[in-house]
Amino acid sequence: MTHPPKGSAAPPGQGTPTMPAVPAQSGSPRPPGGSPVPQGGFGAPRNAPPAPGAAPRRTAWAEGAERLRAAATTEPGRLRIIGAVLALLVVAFGAVTAWQMTERSAAADNVLHSSQPLSASAADIYRSLADANTTASSGFLAGGQETRETRERYEEDIRTAAAKLITAANSSEPGSSAAKTISQLNELLPKYKGLVERARANNRQGYPLGGAYLRYANDTMQREMLPKAERLYLSENRRLNADYADAKPYPWAAIALGVVALGALAWAQRRNYHRTNRVLNQGMAAATGASLVVLLWLTVGHTVARSGLNESYDHGVRSLNVLHRAQIASLKARGNENLTLISRGAETKILADKTSVDLYDYDFDRDMKTLTKGLAEAADLANDRSGEQPVQAATASMKVWVQRHEKAREADNNGEYQLALDRVIGSADKKPTGECFDAVDENLKDALTHEESEFQQAANNGLGAMTGLPVGAAVLALLAGAGAVLGIGRRLSEYR
Repeated sequence: MTHPPKGSAAPPGQGTPTMPAVPAQSGSPRPPGGSPVPQGGFGAPRNAPPAPGAAPRRTAWAEGAERLRAAATTEPGRLRIIGAVLALLVVAFGAVTAWQMTERSAAADNVLHSSQPLSASAADIYRSLADANTTASSGFLAGGQETRETRERYEEDIRTAAAKLITAANSSEPGSSAAKTISQLNELLPKYKGLVERARANNRQGYPLGGAYLRYANDTMQREMLPKAERLYLSENRRLNADYADAKPYPWAAIALGVVALGALAWAQRRNYHRTNRVLNQGMAAATGASLVVLLWLTVGHTVARSGLNESYDHGVRSLNVLHRAQIASLKARGNENLTLISRGAETKILADKTSVDLYDYDFDRDMKTLTKGLAEAADLANDRSGEQPVQAATASMKVWVQRHEKAREADNNGEYQLALDRVIGSADKKPTGECFDAVDENLKDALTHEESEFQQAANNGLGAMTGLPVGAAVLALLAGAGAVLGIGRRLSEYR
């Protein structure tokens, strides 16, 4: 066998085979390992911008929207969308109803069990302080003949005021203006009581200093304690009005959602009828019925509750406020009548025409005008015989009181002090003004008791109309949502 000479190429088909030439490839260069290099060369960033002409990358939202549009082109897809929307509307209706009615029910409960009782307690604080001041002046006038009943009434008023202040302090928010007012009254109450005891001690020994102490105690009460007690009463009344404002507005958001949900359910069932010629879809019919029950319960229940709350305010709270003001005017008038005799002209007031009058007698006339106006307003607000009768009796006693007071003042102005004293605090045979005051006070208490019961009954009716509505609405809405889903699911099963 002959071999080709060295340096010459082997003829075709003979000798060691040679590797075919690899054609040059366009595009990415290939590194020694054989893997293609990303376009742009070695080390190009992974998130490099796409090459010119490549499709842009879509977001998850865009992809979801695209799938939704694709699903909406088929009947099963449309049914799934309709079912989801119906379930969402019905559940949202129930949730908003439960939320709004929970807030209104809580506010109505506060009216009945918190803010109104606290307002009444604040009024009792004012009444107890005013009555204690009046009783102290009556006992002072009696001197050594102060009765045991008068002393016990004074002590009872002081105890009542102290107890009500503790109750108010426990229910007030720390740092609030009400808490500050209560703290100030707690500091002033023992100071006032000490002044009254000094006045009594000096009066029993016949010292004129007793009258000065009592006038100082009265000034403390009239200028410091009663204004603070009035501010506390007004503060609690504002809280009561705020609770009424939260409890009475209609739940328009829930009502609007309910109407929309019912409209959507009606549209879905009409669509189902036109496409299948089937009159009834049990699931959607159940959802419609449950939603309709919630909407009717919401509308009727809140209307009844609102009516009860309005009645509790118009024939309860308004009357109570007027009667409290009348009672306080009566107590202040009695105190000023007593102080007129105690001061014996020591305190005067200069009128606009430069006329000098007794300060306490001037205040008595002003208080009686307030009492007259209050009794007339209370009579207008009374809506039944049980409410009218005590107010009418108090009005009659007030008129007699004014007549007897004029006779007492005439005797005092004529220098007949003992006769004037007998006509103010004397025994029954002398027809004193004290009898009239007691009659006015007792009749006002009866009227307050009646109006309190009217408030309790009407407010209970209002709160009762909302009982169970938040929970019931939530449960029925969930059932309605389930019914809507099941109803749509039954239609979907026909496509499988």
